[in-house]
Formats: sequence, C-alpha cells, structure tokens
Amino acid sequence: MPPFISRRLVLQAGLATCAVSATEVRTTRPAAAADEFDALRDRWLAMSTGGAIDPSDSGYAGALAQLMSEAQSQLDSLITTPGRTALWPDLPLSPASGNFSISYTRLRTIALARATHGAGLAGDPADRLIGALDFLYERAYNERLPETGNWWFWEIGAPKALLDTCVFAHDLLTPDRLTTYLRAVDRFVPDPNRRTSSSTLRETGANRVDKSLIVALRGIVGKSAGKVAAARDALSDVAEAGRNSVFKYVTSGDGFYRDGSFVQHGNLAYVGTYGNVALGGVANLFALLGGSTWDITDPNRTVILDAVEASFAPFMIDGLMMDCVSGRAISRERAGDHRHGHSTTSSVLLLAGGVAEPYATRYRALAKRWITHDRLEDYLTGASIPEISRVKAVLADRAVVAAAEAPAHFQFHNQDRVVHRRDGWAFAIAMSSRRMARYEWGNGENLRGWYVGDGMTYLYNDDHAQYYDAFWPTVDAQRMPGTTVSSKPRLPHGFGGGTGTIAAYADWVGGASYFGTAGAAGMHLINHDRTVQARKSWFCLSDAVVALGAGISGTDGHTVETVVENRNLHADGSAALLVNGSRQPSDLGWSATFEEPRWAYVEGVGGYLFPAGGRLLADRAERTGSWRDINTGNDTAGSTTPHTRRYLTLVFDHGTNPADAGYAYILLPGASLRRTAELAVDSGIRLLANTSIVQAVRSARDHLVLANFWAAGQVHGIAGDADTITASGPASVVVGRHGSALRIAVSEPSRSQQTVRITVDVRVGQLLSADDTVTVVATGNQLVLDVTVGASRGATHSATFSRG
Repeated sequence: MPPFISRRLVLQAGLATCAVSATEVRTTRPAAAADEFDALRDRWLAMSTGGAIDPSDSGYAGALAQLMSEAQSQLDSLITTPGRTALWPDLPLSPASGNFSISYTRLRTIALARATHGAGLAGDPADRLIGALDFLYERAYNERLPETGNWWFWEIGAPKALLDTCVFAHDLLTPDRLTTYLRAVDRFVPDPNRRTSSSTLRETGANRVDKSLIVALRGIVGKSAGKVAAARDALSDVAEAGRNSVFKYVTSGDGFYRDGSFVQHGNLAYVGTYGNVALGGVANLFALLGGSTWDITDPNRTVILDAVEASFAPFMIDGLMMDCVSGRAISRERAGDHRHGHSTTSSVLLLAGGVAEPYATRYRALAKRWITHDRLEDYLTGASIPEISRVKAVLADRAVVAAAEAPAHFQFHNQDRVVHRRDGWAFAIAMSSRRMARYEWGNGENLRGWYVGDGMTYLYNDDHAQYYDAFWPTVDAQRMPGTTVSSKPRLPHGFGGGTGTIAAYADWVGGASYFGTAGAAGMHLINHDRTVQARKSWFCLSDAVVALGAGISGTDGHTVETVVENRNLHADGSAALLVNGSRQPSDLGWSATFEEPRWAYVEGVGGYLFPAGGRLLADRAERTGSWRDINTGNDTAGSTTPHTRRYLTLVFDHGTNPADAGYAYILLPGASLRRTAELAVDSGIRLLANTSIVQAVRSARDHLVLANFWAAGQVHGIAGDADTITASGPASVVVGRHGSALRIAVSEPSRSQQTVRITVDVRVGQLLSADDTVTVVATGNQLVLDVTVGASRGATHSATFSRG
C-alpha cells in the first residue's frame, strides 16, 4: 500500500530529483502511520534504490546483476557462528583498524539489494542482517566506546552506512533496536558543526557536508525535527554566523573560492575528490529536503550552484576529472580520473533535478557532453540504478544539447593550478607554494607522490587512458613531466609533503590569464630539502606551450634534471620517436644522449622544440609496479597484482650541482611530424629572456608578449629590438593585440607588493575598459599603468585600449 505523502511534498518541484517519486517505493507501513519523516525516509529510499524501476529494462540489467552479485557474495561469506569475533574473515575488529566501518558498508550493500526492486537474494537475509547490526553495536560501535584510529571511520564512514541500512531495512527494526543504534550515531556525530574527536575543531568543506547529511538522516530515521534542522543549518553554519558555511566564498583554508578554486585539508587542491563529496552531499540534501519543513533556502546557495561551471567543469575532459585536483586519491586502484569524472557527472545530474533555471538546463548539457564523449569507460557500465535512471532521461531528451567545450585558459590563483584548453588537447600545471602543499600522503596512501606539486604538467589528448591505465603505480615517480628535480633517490612517503616554499625565500607562484584565452604561469621552485632551486615559467598559447627554466641550482651532489616528457605507452606501445628528423630505435631498454637537439617528435603526442639546445636524455623503458606499492590504506589498499607499462622519457640533464642552469622547450600538442619539422625552422615564437630576473616570449601567431618578472626588471624586443616592458617589481604580464585594441593583463604572484607599475613601449589611444584596480598614469607613445595588487591574492587585473 503506498504511503501518504503530504501535499507540500508532492507539489514541491524539488521532489523531481530522480526518475521515480517516493510514492513508487514499496513499503508495508500503514498509511495512517505516515508523517513527514516517513515521507522523507521513503524519498531517500527512492533516491538510493531507483524506486519502482522496470527490472525487465535491459538498461538496468548490468547494475542489478552487479548489486545482486556483490550483496550475495557478502551475505554468503558473513560469519554467523556463535562466538564470532568479526562478521567477515578479512575484517577482524581490531580497535583502530576501521574494519567496523567497512563491515557496516557491506551490510548496507546487503540491505540495498534487499530493498531494490528487481534485485533478489538467495534466502531472506533479515535475521542475518539484524544479527550483524546487533553484533557491531555490541562489539564495535556504541556510545560507550572511545574513538581510536582514523576519526573518519567513527564520524562519517560508519554512521552514514548504518543510517542508510536503517532506511533500507526499516521494516525489520523495532523501535527499541532503532533507538539503540541511534545512540551510537549521537555519540559520534552529535553536532554536524564540530569534530567529535577534537571538540575545538570546526568542520569545513566536504566534511561539513558529509556530517550534515548524516545528521539529517539521523533526524529522519529517529523522527527528530531538531536534528534535521541542525543538519540544514550546518550547511550555512548558523551556529557561528556563517563562518564555515559551505555557501560562502572563503579567502583561506577549506572551501570554494571566487576564482573557482576548491581547497580541503587546509592547503590542497581537491575538487576532484573532496569537492565531489561536497557537491554530491549538497545535491542529495537539496533533493532530500526540498519542499519539506527543512527546505534549504539560504540565498547564498548559489556559491555551490556556480561552482559546477567555475570549479568542476574546467577540470573535466570528456568525462574524466583531471588528477591534479584529486590529491592522495590518485593512489587508489578503485578510483582514477574517469571514475572521479563519473562522480562529478552523477552529482551534477542529481543537482539538475532540484534547481531552478538557468542552472538545470546548463547542468544537463554539461552532463550530456561528459557522458557521450567519454570514449574510454562508459558511464553506464559502472552506474548505480538511480544514476542510470537519470542518465536515461537526459540522453532521451532531445531538448538537451550536449555542451560545447570552447578553448579557454583558467588561472586558479588560490590553489596553484592552471588549465589551458584547446581544440583536441588540454594542458594542466600543478604547482605548490607557501600556501599550497606539494602533495598529500597519509593513512598509507600516495606513498610516492613526492613531485606532483612541483610543477608537474599533464597533457591530455586522444589518449584518455594516459593517467588511468596503471600510470601511478608504474611511472618513475621521480621523473614527473614538467618537474625539475634531483636524481637523489626518495623513500616511500618520506617528508616534504607540506607547503612548497619556506619563509626565507620569495614565494612567487601564479601567473596572469589573458582574457581567458592564453596565459603566463610561473613557479619559484624550492624543493623539499632546499637542495634544488629554479625559476620555472609556462606560456600557454593557441597551439603551443613554452616552458622556460632559469637559475637552476643543485647542492646535494646529484644530477639535476628537468623532465620534458614521461609518456605512458601502455602495455604494448611503441610510439615512434624522431630527434632532429632521425627516427630512433623502438627497442625496450634503448637510451641515447643528444647534445644541442633542435626538435623531437613523438607519434600520437606531438612535437617538442628546443630553441636553446641543451643536453637531452631519451629512453624507452618497461616498468612494473602494483597499486599496493603506492597505497596500503586500511580501506583503500591496492592489490599486489603486478602491472607492466612502457614509457618514453625525454629529460634535460643539467649536470651535478649546477649553479645557474636553464632550459627551454616548446610543446606542440597534436602537431604532425611535418608540422613539427616546419616549426623547428620558424616556430613564430621568439624567446625574449630567460634569466632569474625575467622570462619572456613573443608569439607572432598569437600577437602576444608574455613575461614573468621575478623581480623589478625589463624585457626587450617586444615589437622592435629596443621596445621594452618594464615592471617595478615581481609581476606576470601579458600584452596582446586583439583586432583594433591592445589588451594587457597583470598579476603579482609573489603577493609582496601593494602596487606594481608596468610600463610598455607601445602607442595606445583611449582607455576602453579596465578593472577598478588599474590606474592609467600615461598613454601616447608609452603606456604606464599602476596596478593595485595588494588585496588581490595573485588575481589577474586587465585593461583594454584602442590602438594609437
């Protein structure tokens, strides 16, 4: 018999968050007993199971089979003998292991299969399910126990799985039993605003969202209006006047920033994982509470709604989420860029069902593109039943047109990330600073992530498996593309996972975005033990990326190298390599040294120009590793299965203990062999400077001059041999001709000045537009600008003039 649903719930548009309504959920509860809590519980059940799906629809066959197989396997291996000390042989309940949380997750799977229409289990699991819940309460998770080990298992992992199980198996739970289980939840998650294990710590970002969802479910299951209200209010942090609201732009620490950055754990770029958790949690809460007494009405919720396009979409490449914003999760075998991308897609589609226009249409358009353009891993293959329902709807809706991906340049100055997107390829840079950490390792995860924040570059093209196909366990982790490193061996995890520079040095990390189409980026690299320094710049153009290095020094007695490329050729790849037009051997184990090379070409990747020569090492190697080598975490440990992949590496050798070395190379993503050879003769790009004071280039094709000033200085030759750009202090500057206008973009990445003066030897006419931080001091034959940068945190300031 269908439950009674209040008119307010039925009429609210937010109810349409999944392909089914709460009225379609199977239930044995008498209609007379229903209330708003029952309606919300039924809604969560529908959102989790897909509701009354048609099990004969072939679109659900795979997901149903997977759910039933997993649940049956867990049920069959469940220990039921008297005197048991654990529920599964592989999950002993040692005090600090976290296995109790994983046990709850397995029970959740069994309960989900039991509640899902069209699923079936061999034998009614009711008695075994209740017995297992009672066992965990008595032995592992109750109000009398202290927290041990990782707080997350106690305050997020276990209570979320337990509450889901209480919803899915609600018909099996007596009121007394339910009250007993909820006492444990109240013990470890009494307040969504605070960390129970550390009462002075306020929850932020994804953790706050997680706890809000947990407390909302606890309130619904236990019929506590106060708990549901507390959950809703925690999103806005009503308790502390919005201090840690997830609907608020932050200026430091965890959360969403106005430039699109998302930070978690204080100093890590994390939109790909924790950002996904925050987005998914908010989407679920919007869907769950929409139209109820506890509807989320905070007008600032647009911070989350705008983040879909500002924070998530720039890092999404045809359905995959770039690894440079996924932190230590890159070491998880069951994760990966495509699965993180699928998580983003799922959350965006769920959110689209409960928000107003124009967001809903834009979200569906984005999701449709990501789903239809993922050529490596079909979204539907690993989707859950409710996710399949939403995807089927958007794919069938001809009114939804997949979003186009236009070329764009993104400078995320609050998380030290840069994304440069062009037709057919994308390029990302992951940097670190006094504000942003190099990498994160902990809980046995990411044991070899040493250099992912030291200027690692990611080149995305048609090879959607580049970083997904066992890249992280097999790559030489001391030779990450884009980095300048010592060859001194590193130990797993080790030290140096903190912020990238120390107070004794200038903290120049960032760059300038030229009207969202091109940009300059740079990083004053000071490595983890202070033995290597370098000034590193990247200038992102329409068909190329110029990488410059200057002032490179090393003091640890080892060779210093700059890694131009370290390409995953997969299990059997043999991509051709040509250097200076000569084809090189494709034999594994081959290596060679090229003195003063001019150019190289890698089949399927593109070209590489070396305008300043250098000493280039090239090799082909086969490397073997397992996911366990880089992740031994309790609930994320990788398998010991060996994976073997082939790599092609190009490296500049700067020698042992260099004092003032440099490098220059130009990436030509997607360029053909013929085009690479042509550009090696005349690239249209001129290197104007490559010193510890200034690095600069001029692109004739893009009509741009891009310069990074590490200190006050000048760069000559911006138009004629004597023309100059002068900066009064550290700055990143891009000057360009756009039709009949001249544009200039300026940032101050060191964040050490209040005002920077930029002087350009160029004739301009009237000012057409400018940020209010830009003061025009002089025009005519020379343009002089004073840019107020003191409060901008490295953001770009722009102005446009008519040409004189």
